[in-house]
Amino acid sequence: MTELAISGMTCESCATHVRQALEKVPGVRSAQVSYPKGTARLTLAPDTPVAALVSAVAAAGYRARVPEAAPDPSRDGFFERARHWFGSGQKERGGGEVLHVAVIGSGGAAMAAALKAAERGARVTLIERGTIGGTCVNVGCVPSKIMIRAAHVAHLRRRSPFDVGVSAAEPTILRDRLLAQQQARVDELRRGKYESILEVSTAITVVHGTARFTDAGSLTVVLRDGGEQVVAFDRCLLATGASAAVPPIPGLADTPFWTSTEALASSDIPPRLAVIGSSVVAVELAQAFARLGSQVTILARNRLFFREDPVIGEALTAAFRDEGIEVLEQTQTRRVTHAGGEFVLTTNHGELRAERLLVATGRTPNTRGLNLEAAGVKVDEQGAIVVDDHMRTSVPNIYAAGDCTTQPQFVYVAAAAGTRAAINMAGGDAALDLSAMPAVAFTDPQIATVGLSEAEAHRSGIETDRRTLTLDNVPRALVNLDTRGFIKLVAEAGTGRLLGVQAVAAEAGELIQTAAIAIRAGMTVHDLADQLFPYLTMVEALKLAAQTFTKDVKQLSCCAG
Repeated sequence: MTELAISGMTCESCATHVRQALEKVPGVRSAQVSYPKGTARLTLAPDTPVAALVSAVAAAGYRARVPEAAPDPSRDGFFERARHWFGSGQKERGGGEVLHVAVIGSGGAAMAAALKAAERGARVTLIERGTIGGTCVNVGCVPSKIMIRAAHVAHLRRRSPFDVGVSAAEPTILRDRLLAQQQARVDELRRGKYESILEVSTAITVVHGTARFTDAGSLTVVLRDGGEQVVAFDRCLLATGASAAVPPIPGLADTPFWTSTEALASSDIPPRLAVIGSSVVAVELAQAFARLGSQVTILARNRLFFREDPVIGEALTAAFRDEGIEVLEQTQTRRVTHAGGEFVLTTNHGELRAERLLVATGRTPNTRGLNLEAAGVKVDEQGAIVVDDHMRTSVPNIYAAGDCTTQPQFVYVAAAAGTRAAINMAGGDAALDLSAMPAVAFTDPQIATVGLSEAEAHRSGIETDRRTLTLDNVPRALVNLDTRGFIKLVAEAGTGRLLGVQAVAAEAGELIQTAAIAIRAGMTVHDLADQLFPYLTMVEALKLAAQTFTKDVKQLSCCAG
């Protein structure tokens, strides 16, 4: 019999909810929950992970933890393993001291590092000045993808390739209800994936406050509830993330403009929305608001996705214009004013007016205020902490990971970096290889890339061969009646080694990891063309694109190998 301590219950009904949640976990054979005792007694299959039990209870709105003492030591060391999983079994360093790791932040990089450090026996102090969970779960990836999906559903109800046989209708957008649904899922994920995990980890102490370096071995934390706390550390990880960058446009700072944070939390869909920016956040939110009912204009200083292969921006611009989204290229905003509930943007192509203005021109590392100079930590011109592939900074015992560094600003990169940083802080040797890092923009069609573009390969002195396959050659796209986009493969001339893939397609994000694995494995386009791909899938486009290096796929039968 296994026992958990349950907190947060206020009545017998709560106990029923906890029991039902636990009974749904694979491996739980029976569960008895007592509200008066605040316990759950479980009969489990061997090796049922305690993390799954804790997460199930957290998802139901309560908290579970492993008691300090195991009530049943005959349970094959279950509680000993459980406490180890959550960091209570700390390993000692030479001289009997436990390694103390300070982590500033609580997002993807910070959490990955804190958990890995605890797993490896360290004592961790995690310092968070704001909301636990960081950008991704609270104001970034999660809420934006929920909004984008809702907008996609609205778009399909209004317009789809099958309108000839499936009647379309203008949807009614109840933004307040969509926002409530969005926030509920954000709260659930923050609770289940961050807060509840920290609560059961006895090796991790959470301090709510703002940290700054005193020197290379200690921090001063201004506590949220008042006062200060000094935190001395053996190792420190900086994982403070980034915030929306605000360009120095005259008048902008005096207006109620949106960043992505305000846009995602907005309870209204403005009649007209102007968007300054041309990369991922700008285009994702521009299309979402357009599909929810706004008249959207994008102001791009260059073109959409100007840092990527030009064909990507061209394909997305065409798709946006087809939906009625206005894309103004080579447009610079010279002044912004706001009066009478209306923004007026003065540009090199005239004036533009809108009820709302979204500024999405990149993100700035959150490094100001850390007093990095006191510790000797170096940053680049943008304020990003300079790190190597082991997440080491210019100071031997201080590491950094995530969006506050010179690494790419993706949460999965941050988490991978945080894990490796923790290994290295504990004496390991783990590097982060970004040579086959996939990236996705969740527009429709989606944009996905991995590896080198033609231009990047040429800058590295590599001669290339490349093929571009339009989606009217892909059976899945044909039966979907949606042939917008392409698949482009870049290979090394002579050897055929796959160097990079760029894709614009309805489900590009679902196929790009296959390309990443192929690049990581050193496959050639000929190897890729010879693989078995399931018929009528979008990922089959990779095989077809690879086949174009040696044959005309228009002359093949629909599923020719």
